[in-house]
Amino acid sequence: MTQSTLMRVAAFTALIAGILMVLQQSTAITPASVETWVEGFGPEAPMVFFAVYVLGTVLFFPGAVLTLAGGAIFGTLWGTLYSLTGATVGAALSFLVARYLAYDLASARLHAKLPKLMKGIDSEGWKFVALMRLAPIVSFNALNYALGLTGIKFPHYVISSFFFMFPGAVAYSYLGHVGREAAAGRSGIVRTGLIAIGVLSVMSLFVYFHQNIPQAESHEYGFCGTRCKFAQAAARRQRRRDCCRCSGR
Repeated sequence: MTQSTLMRVAAFTALIAGILMVLQQSTAITPASVETWVEGFGPEAPMVFFAVYVLGTVLFFPGAVLTLAGGAIFGTLWGTLYSLTGATVGAALSFLVARYLAYDLASARLHAKLPKLMKGIDSEGWKFVALMRLAPIVSFNALNYALGLTGIKFPHYVISSFFFMFPGAVAYSYLGHVGREAAAGRSGIVRTGLIAIGVLSVMSLFVYFHQNIPQAESHEYGFCGTRCKFAQAAARRQRRRDCCRCSGR
């Protein structure tokens, strides 16, 4: 193995270990416990919260827990700002980690196995990111790494993520601000609304792919021309048969 490969393997191993550790402990961590812990830092609480959000995003900690805690600690406005900024930076780091560790190997395999989907993702860029950010049915943490394996440009990914994660950040920060009891009663409504938006977004994505990607691929590989030739040949045969029938009369 080369030194670069060894470094990638070591980084990947450390990342997996960190993710597994966080996933094991995350079920015991609640917005209330995060709120109590962060408030203990006093004036440094915003910076601590931001750092925790960035690291938590990379290590698959549930973002909803942190965003609810941020709203409870800092209010809807500042909670949204801190959570959205931390989520965006964490998503950017996850994207870069995936691109550095596995892009060369995984991207080639994905393009070979899913050429239509990968081509659509690469060509749509920020539009695809926008649709996925509006769909809470897709895991936020997993999506950050998955998009790093595509050909989406990094600036497009970051800017689109920031703006289209904004609705969810506002919703959960507000829920955290109004209190845990109110959040427990209203979170289902907000999540249902976000899921509805997400479903519509995903449906729009599939419709767009169905209407545009097959046409692009057919021109590239010549499918359209082949179909046209078959149609023309069939029309000629039909005309010859019609002519023969007329001559026979």
